[in-house]
Amino acid sequence: MKALVPVKRVVDYNVKVRVKSDGSGVDIANVKMSMNPFDEIAVEEAVRLKEKGVITEIVAVSVGPVACQETLRTAMAIGADRALLVETSDEVQPLGVAKVLQALIAREQPRLVILGKQAIDDDSNQTGQMLAALAGWPQGTFASKLEVTDARLQVTREVDGGLETVSLALPAVVTADLRLNQPRYVTLPSIMKAKKKPLETLTPAALGVDVTPRLKTLKVAEPPARSAGIRVADVATLVSQLRNNARVI
Repeated sequence: MKALVPVKRVVDYNVKVRVKSDGSGVDIANVKMSMNPFDEIAVEEAVRLKEKGVITEIVAVSVGPVACQETLRTAMAIGADRALLVETSDEVQPLGVAKVLQALIAREQPRLVILGKQAIDDDSNQTGQMLAALAGWPQGTFASKLEVTDARLQVTREVDGGLETVSLALPAVVTADLRLNQPRYVTLPSIMKAKKKPLETLTPAALGVDVTPRLKTLKVAEPPARSAGIRVADVATLVSQLRNNARVI
């Protein structure tokens, strides 16, 4: 079984982002970039399934500029067999990514697509669901546990009320949540081996996909600064502050 694992290049989660002076977006000049953490979890899960003999080949995919090759090399260092870069310098929104992945499904014929539930830069949480709708495949979102039995996927997913388990027929789309696994540490030998693994570059036009943005960002602004807290003398004063000033009780 072949698995397709989309990965996104984002600002590293340890970096404090800055808004551009003109409010047009986030300033990513000279900041550390890395693989989206949820996508890293998806790659790790695909590698674990391969180690169990469930998956035979893992293909990492990224949509974006040439710099995304670094992210794909990281995915291959974790354990992906090869990579595809759909190169574009334009902003690619979730629907555009889903259409690209749909075209790659037709090209690669995977039985499983596993990706992060959301990217930490836009927090859209849309690509996996849109892809499942476009492909007509069942989906298991927010997966915290994944098992393969009798050519079906058992996906334990996190919902507001606790945990829900769904059974999916293959082919299927799964989006990884934080508690699905703990990604492995990438060793130097793995990084060196990844440099020799094949990485193919395509374009949206070559796949017959239009990734023109349908949404326009009007303004990006930092959240308002929180006011400082105060010390209270006793519980009665605390209750009074919560009732009369904060108005939360």
